[in-house]
Amino acid sequence: MQGLITLAQDPAAWVALLTLVVMEVVLGIDNLIFISILTNKLPPENRERARKIGIGLALVMRLALLGTVAWIVRLTTPIFEIFGHAFSWKDLILIAGGLFLVWKATKEIHHSVDPVDHKEDMVGGAASITFSAAIGQILLLDLVFSIDSIITAVGMTPHLPIMIVAVMSAVTVMLIAATPLANFIAKNPTIVMLALGFLLMIGTTLIAEGMGFHVPKGYIYAAMAFSALVEVLNMFARKRKKSDNTTA
Repeated sequence: MQGLITLAQDPAAWVALLTLVVMEVVLGIDNLIFISILTNKLPPENRERARKIGIGLALVMRLALLGTVAWIVRLTTPIFEIFGHAFSWKDLILIAGGLFLVWKATKEIHHSVDPVDHKEDMVGGAASITFSAAIGQILLLDLVFSIDSIITAVGMTPHLPIMIVAVMSAVTVMLIAATPLANFIAKNPTIVMLALGFLLMIGTTLIAEGMGFHVPKGYIYAAMAFSALVEVLNMFARKRKKSDNTTA
């Protein structure tokens, strides 16, 4: 208890906490986009429940992983080498997660462009998915993003309480934002395609990171923010044009 009081009185700890919360929230955007698109495949009455359960289980998973920080850190230890590049378990997890995202996003883009072909969709099955399948896939991506964010958090602060508060704060933001974001994506088909493009880019970035090519996250999120801003302006323009045509 005395250690927590001392930590709470340290200004550097508060700066580290604020920085880590912002980082966790930003990293959570990737996960939130995937959750929104995936749960929108469910029947309307199950969507919000799936989001809450998926994000809630993600919180449990992240807190459990924080309890094994020493093991998580060892995931960065090289286990084999190919063509002069050493691969660790973290690299393999990032590559697998990236391939998963690229495959899912590509499938969904294909069926958005070619709506006649409904043999497969984002989850490799029918146009809709089961509740358990949605939760399972949410947890699969949560695992990839959780390991990446926790390793990053360990590099920013050695204090476990700060990591726990940051993770809980980020997941709380995700819970609040999940339904509004999913509803917004569902009501705007062009946003769906933009979001899938984001997932494709994020998946490619994960693969590149796993292969040893560092891609600054700032560039990725700046590109996503700029693309989203352009699409919002396009939406306002279409709405204004429709309003003018109705008036005329």
